[in-house]
Amino acid sequence: MIGTMKIACFPYDTTRQLFETTPVETAATLPEIFERVARGDVDVAELGLTFYLRLLEEDTPYVALPIFPNRVFRHSCVFVNTHSGITGPGDLTGRTIGEFGTYGQDSGVWAKGILMDEYGFKPETNRWVIGGLEHPSAPFGFIPHPHPDTVDVVTAPDGKTLSGMLDAGEIDALFSANVPQCLLDGSPDVARLFPDFVSRERDYHRRTGIFPIMHTIVVRRDLLNNDPGLARRVYSMFEAAKDAGAERYRRGRRLYQVQTMVPWQNALVDDTLDRFGEDWWPYGVSANRAALDTYLRYHHEQGLSARRWQIEEIFAPELLGT
Repeated sequence: MIGTMKIACFPYDTTRQLFETTPVETAATLPEIFERVARGDVDVAELGLTFYLRLLEEDTPYVALPIFPNRVFRHSCVFVNTHSGITGPGDLTGRTIGEFGTYGQDSGVWAKGILMDEYGFKPETNRWVIGGLEHPSAPFGFIPHPHPDTVDVVTAPDGKTLSGMLDAGEIDALFSANVPQCLLDGSPDVARLFPDFVSRERDYHRRTGIFPIMHTIVVRRDLLNNDPGLARRVYSMFEAAKDAGAERYRRGRRLYQVQTMVPWQNALVDDTLDRFGEDWWPYGVSANRAALDTYLRYHHEQGLSARRWQIEEIFAPELLGT
């Protein structure tokens, strides 16, 4: 039955094998895939955790499986205007901050939560501007946009992009999963909040054991109800694709980088294996419970959920033992 289903996700290392062996659709951007889920026109699809939780409160016809094709440490995703006077997390208070598409993107939920836990950050002290990163766009129209009444959220002015506003000093900071082009172009007016983000992220993982999760895989609930073995088959299919991706890196260690243009990549893979173990990108509930519990707490604390969801409520029951 999997071969006849409409499947949509982004091509990552974790999913590349699916594109080679299974009819899988994708899109130019992830929000386009998420919007298709919101419309209900796919059977199996990648979906950001915050998008799923928001739709879950709207009685979505989808249920999540504990498959996590996209996960990223997020100390790296806060950018500042270098003339704003922001030199550390404590300087974010009272600032105007941009965020792409909605207040509380998956990356923003993690970044805000970590800043709240570790540096006393209070989002309600800021003015939040929602818009497009490199192209002017309105907030996403396919999901609800909850936020506490105490948080000031506005839409970017017509014709403005968040990247351009950050570069011009029209916003003080930006929370973004994608690196703004102005930084990639070497603008002297834009920098990361944490220039030493790699060491901070490694320290965060060492202390917490958390590798932040951004996205999950959802399946139509009616398909799962009609086929009791479907959840396990979809899970196994995505897990096999992820394992195949990991094996490519292990083979690369033996061939020592002849398949990559990135110098010293194998040293990074060696370091990753030392820090994380052989399965550095686990699927399933058990290995990810701390990260999932933390995300659900952040989502509720930031006013994006009406209540704090529990892991057992958001994933297919037949996979809670994974």
